[in-house]
Amino acid sequence: MRGKKFGYKVMALFFSILIFSWVGLKAQTRPVEPVRLEKLSDRVYQILGGRGANGGLYIGDNGVLVIDAKMTQESVEETLAAIKKITDKPLKYLINTHSDGDHVNGNKFFPQEVIIIAHENCRREFFHPRRDGQPSEWLKPELAPYLPQLTFRHKMDIYLGSKKVELWYFGVGHTTGDIVVYFPEEKIAFIGDQIFIGRPQLIHAYKGGNSFAHVQTLSKMLATLDAELFCSGHAAPVDRQAIKNHIQAMKKFQQKVAALIKKGLPLEEIKKQFAENEGRLVEVVFQEIKARQKT
Repeated sequence: MRGKKFGYKVMALFFSILIFSWVGLKAQTRPVEPVRLEKLSDRVYQILGGRGANGGLYIGDNGVLVIDAKMTQESVEETLAAIKKITDKPLKYLINTHSDGDHVNGNKFFPQEVIIIAHENCRREFFHPRRDGQPSEWLKPELAPYLPQLTFRHKMDIYLGSKKVELWYFGVGHTTGDIVVYFPEEKIAFIGDQIFIGRPQLIHAYKGGNSFAHVQTLSKMLATLDAELFCSGHAAPVDRQAIKNHIQAMKKFQQKVAALIKKGLPLEEIKKQFAENEGRLVEVVFQEIKARQKT
């Protein structure tokens, strides 16, 4: 009887592995939507589709600026082709909002004459070990031309003829090097992964990201900019109220974790009080609160 039970368990495990393998294969082979441009104003577009996060496009008087780079050569080539369909102005700048691969891996497929700009912390994070501890591929000498060539600390203005684009750094959050690309005439801001809609906020603690600083950074952004539309890497554009709602939701999340810690619950028990997909954020907030308690 024991032998039969063992056999059933082995078969169940075997079929589970097959199912998970099939699901993983389906995810890898799932068709990718082609890159397309979504017009937000006469000069500003979102870059959607392809492999990688949502990006942005700005057409100035004498040149073009792109925000974030997708991940693959195919997606970058589709992006460049889409741009050529709507303007013959030269592509001058590529802005990296932060260092995550789905925003920067495509850097190496852009023309070398394009100037890549990022926050100084973002450039440093290009060389940061990956989440699994493996060395960054950006340490390879042949990729040096595709690293950010210009960096800034607090604010940088870019002029494309008479049109000004503002780059702002408001502090640590998702990582230590996230920036806001702001178009003051249109009141449109591109904020990378500084907000997630419909899913828990991702905070890269291994890169120095911090959830409490994230709240402060977004609050400072709202207090500084009169933006009316906010475009992010993984959601549709939102208004100011959505950013305020996100800030309040983050505060309530942190307060709930803090209250459970105060009751003496360990991390695994605290995670059970949240949705399964919130586990990573719970861990981040838990570790941040524990670190504060030690100081």
